[in-house]
Amino acid sequence: MKRFWDQAAAAPAEDGFAVLLDGRPLRLPGSGPLRLPLRPLAEAVAEEWQAAGGARGGEMSMEEVPLTRVVATALERMAPDPAPSAAAIAHYGQADLLCYRGTDARLAARQAQEWQPLLDWAALAFDAPLRVTSGVMPVAQPPETARALHAAVAVLPVLPLAALGVAVPALGSLVLGLAMAHGRLDAAEACRLAFLDETFQQELWGQDQEALERQRGIVKDVALAERLLILARG
Repeated sequence: MKRFWDQAAAAPAEDGFAVLLDGRPLRLPGSGPLRLPLRPLAEAVAEEWQAAGGARGGEMSMEEVPLTRVVATALERMAPDPAPSAAAIAHYGQADLLCYRGTDARLAARQAQEWQPLLDWAALAFDAPLRVTSGVMPVAQPPETARALHAAVAVLPVLPLAALGVAVPALGSLVLGLAMAHGRLDAAEACRLAFLDETFQQELWGQDQEALERQRGIVKDVALAERLLILARG
């Protein structure tokens, strides 16, 4: 689409904060004007639209406004009924990355040192002890743990829930996502922990460009999730 505005700005509205494009409210796809609950979030969305497309008449795509896309998903699709999204995110706890240790003793030792403290934290914080295995064969988690993890996700407000909807699939770990949501990890540390296996393999065999490109995509997604978590706190 072509950029049809010169100025994007946040402004107070009757039911929150609006984003105005040359004074006209930004509208959600197939819905009404976008309304945001917090001024910093509205300002961040406005900054995206100010930068998108360059000057008036320049081409832009929704890829240039990733925060807007996630926020719109949260408010338009998730907010009316967050339960399905919470259940889908919580399901990642059934096969959490941190529960699967490498068969190489050196890698397994590194994973135990780096990952076990987070599993211990989840067990204490959410009453959700997770079983650990070696290799890639699935390990069944206790039903009571699954319920506890679902409860930990379901209590989140819709914007943090949307942030986890980005971070958890990218990381392959519900525990890492919850640790971010609760301020225990930042995005960079969460990604470092998620990449332990690949980092170990790179140390042994050298860098793989395809793997590095995939990691860059994950880093970008998790950084976006972290930004939304911070903005959602006000």
